[in-house]
This record gives sequence, structure tokens and C-alpha cells, in this order.
Amino acid sequence: MPEFTPFGALNPALATLGAVVAFYAVFRLVTSLLNGLKAFFLAGPLGLSANVKNYGDWAAVTGATDGIGKAYAEQLAAKGLNIILLSRSEDKLNNVAAEIESKYSVKTKTIAVDFTGGEEIYTKIAKEVAGLSIGVLVNNVGISYRFPEYFHEIPDRQKMLMNMLNLNCMSVTQMTSIVLPGMLDRKKGIVVNVSSASGMQPSPLLTVYSATKAYVDYLTRALQTEYASKGIIFQSVLPFFVSTKMSKIRRSSITIPTPTAFVRSALATLGIEDRTNGCLSHSIQGWVVDVAPAWLVNKVTVSMHLGIRKSALRRLEQKKVN
Repeated sequence: MPEFTPFGALNPALATLGAVVAFYAVFRLVTSLLNGLKAFFLAGPLGLSANVKNYGDWAAVTGATDGIGKAYAEQLAAKGLNIILLSRSEDKLNNVAAEIESKYSVKTKTIAVDFTGGEEIYTKIAKEVAGLSIGVLVNNVGISYRFPEYFHEIPDRQKMLMNMLNLNCMSVTQMTSIVLPGMLDRKKGIVVNVSSASGMQPSPLLTVYSATKAYVDYLTRALQTEYASKGIIFQSVLPFFVSTKMSKIRRSSITIPTPTAFVRSALATLGIEDRTNGCLSHSIQGWVVDVAPAWLVNKVTVSMHLGIRKSALRRLEQKKVN
């Protein structure tokens, strides 16, 4: 009696397909490891990163008074660039500007602006920066939820949604629109858009934040393709947790870097990676998210966010009692 095979003549084809899939998975892993080695270990010593000083005299940074934005402003100043600081609080802007001028001996310019506003704020910004040779733009300003929440239960939902869209999406688009013509005239420029790992895949209970960060990532990747041949570098930065006020994480660790450590690592990838998670530990996490099944990523994300939500609601109840 002949031996029964479930797929008969298809077995060789399935074996070939399995080999191709396995080869592709190994290829992606090896490529990721080599890219990580180049970006995080060789770029600095070998001088492979883009030299920001060659792109212009000024760097503009939005959301520049705290966290990742402030770290970008400081480290770009350390490389010799004059800094345009854009944020809402004039007092904080003046303090950061004074720190940078004192420590790095560069010029600063402050523009106090609320990015939840509309078209009028960009008219103001365009006038303020006219004539300046802006070689680097860092679009960092943004907001997230106070804590993970179901869409229909977001506090003051209508206002919050509009503010988030203006801060996270409109600011990136409009600021790029302001500085890009000058970069094209000089045939060089760098635009760094700070997205988020939450934008790599849908992030339930941070739904709108996740969607806005996906917008930032897609916008940046498309612009990089449009303008790479014109001397402009667009880079999408997708961090996981960093110890900032937004993340509400105070202590840093191997997987949760300080803003300074994160930005130092991310800047080393300029000119090497168009899309980066910024540092080695985050890149490893990003690789896991990329290769893991979407259903598993969603399950882990929902579980984590529900736990954070539960703790946050408990703290709010305790405050009401006290």
C-alpha cells in the first residue's frame, strides 16, 4: 500500500516555500544586526554620521524646554549650531536659552508659541525665522493621553482630540513647510521628526496618539523618498519608553534611557538610518515588534495598557478621597 502524504505533490513546493520564509527571517535578523552595529557602534568612531554643522548655522527644535526636545537642543548646540527654541512657556524658553548660551557659547532665539493653535501661529513663526540659515529642524512637540483610556472615555474628548491633532500632526507638517524651501535653495538640510514606537503598530487605548505618530512616521518616510536626491535628510525617530515627563517614568534603565542618552545615540544614526528607534535597546524592541504576529503585539499592548489604566484610576480615586 503506498504511503499517504497529506499534500502529495505539493510537499516539494511547501518545503521550498518554508525554506524561503526561513531564509528571509534570517536575512532580516542579520541585516538588523549589521545595521545596529553600524549605527550604534561604528558611526561615532568612524565618522559615518551626518555632520550637522555642514547643513546650516541654525537648528530649530519644537517642544524644546523638556525631555527629548531639550536634549536635542543641547546636543545640537554642543556641535556648534545656534538654536531656535520653540515651546509654549516663555519663562522656560528663556531659562533653557540662557543655559545653552552659557554652556555652549552659541546664539539662541526663542519663539513662545502654543502649537494647539491654528494657521496664525505658523505665520508668526515664518516671520520670526525668515532669513536664518536653518540646517536642522527637529519636530518634537507633542502630547499623549494622561493614561491609557478607551476612546469614548477620554476626558474633555473633543478639545483633547483637536489639541492632539494640532500638536502631533499639524506642527510637523507646517514646520516642515516653513523650513524646507530654504533647505532646497541651499541643496542641503536635515529634518528629524520624533514619532513613537506606538506608531509602528496600532496601540489600543492610546488609539489617537498612536494614529498621530503613525502619520508622523509615514509623512517622514514619504518625504525622505521625495527629497533624498535633493540633499535633504528626513529621519523618523520612533522611541519606546524614555524617562521623560510625558512617559511619567523617572528612573532610567537599560531599556529606558535618559533623554540625553537617547538623543546622543539617535543623532549618531543621522545619515545612516532614515527610520530608527534611536538607541540599541529600543532597536531590539522594535525588531521584536516587527517580527511578532500582530495579534500577539495587540494582546500584550492591551494587557499592559489596561494595567496602567487601572493603576491611574485607582490613584485618581485616592486623590478624591483625600
